[in-house]
Amino acid sequence: MARKAGATSGTIAAANEKVEREVARRKRTVRSFPAAPFEETIDFVKSMFEFGSGEAVRRLSLFDHIGKSPDSGGSRMLVTNANKYGLIKGNYASETLELTQDGVRTVDPQIPARDQLRAKIKLSIEDIDIFAKLHERFVGRALPAKTALIDTAIEFGESKDAAPEAVETFILNARYVGLLAMLSGAERLVSKDAAVDAVQQPAGQMPSGTPFSSNLPSTTPPAVGAVITADHAKFEATCFYISPIGAADSEYRQHSDLFMGTLIEPAVASFGLSLVRADQIDKPGMITKQIMEFLVKARLVIVDMSYHNPNVFYELAIRHMMRLPIVQIVRKADTIPFDVNQMRTVIIDTSDIYSFAPRISTYQTDISSHIRRALEAPEAVETPISIFFPTLRATLA
Repeated sequence: MARKAGATSGTIAAANEKVEREVARRKRTVRSFPAAPFEETIDFVKSMFEFGSGEAVRRLSLFDHIGKSPDSGGSRMLVTNANKYGLIKGNYASETLELTQDGVRTVDPQIPARDQLRAKIKLSIEDIDIFAKLHERFVGRALPAKTALIDTAIEFGESKDAAPEAVETFILNARYVGLLAMLSGAERLVSKDAAVDAVQQPAGQMPSGTPFSSNLPSTTPPAVGAVITADHAKFEATCFYISPIGAADSEYRQHSDLFMGTLIEPAVASFGLSLVRADQIDKPGMITKQIMEFLVKARLVIVDMSYHNPNVFYELAIRHMMRLPIVQIVRKADTIPFDVNQMRTVIIDTSDIYSFAPRISTYQTDISSHIRRALEAPEAVETPISIFFPTLRATLA
């Protein structure tokens, strides 16, 4: 009897410990900044301006117009972040939403381009204390390593938990408003005046060179990691990478290895997730079944839509049906199909090495930002399926 009581006590303790770990994992980060990049929020504000011609609009009517549920987690985040950026008045429970004067200036096509940019810089950088301080500290210099920026954010009073996200959002905002520019072969933070002055100037031509899809030994990524067996994969700690793979010496494989080793693995590692690609699964049996397991069980899926591979879109549709966290990426050379172009996608310019190499750090940051938001609010995942059938959910028996 004593042995049974002890076993029961141990089981309860283990269960409690598991619950505590889950609560800690799902704990929301306290931020001093909006929880999404400015570019994502400005798209919502543009829809609001077009719908109401700059006047106040009914919240329910607005979301019906843009085809989103007004009470979904994603919709609430849109409104909350637009408010935190100073773009709108009202919150996710308000009957009406209204653009601020600065908000109108950022999206009204009648506003001169330079004045529009000044308003965007003001709201996305200058009015957010931590972003303004980071820009002031490093303006005129090459973009520092991400770890250095995180240390600086902590120095400025940001918490250790929030600092990585603050840095990611700052970099994406700075790039969007032109405060992060390519100069002398590196991304550099420039002043507001320099960004505004560049608005109406013709863009410089990128140097021509060898197509990036060709063999470039000097930029070949590290070898992809060791084989991961499905038996030992912990789905809750796994990111499954959907990508066109092809034969070992094919352009598809070179592309996938490059993205995986240079962009995806560094971004995923910071979240404590193991990265798995279909060709790494070393388990006897039907390969399709194993892929299906990762699609419906992995905590995160990153899908590379480059080359418009049909298998990739088939697997993407399965993940959409599950309504589980997902991040989309694609080469700039490939258009995003209509059915999935409403989902946020990281676009990566691989036209030549001069376009790709200097931006590797920024691409990693962009992917990290998407991962962070996908994992932080998994219940708010929106897909083309959930938009039209918000109550439809696929579950595992």
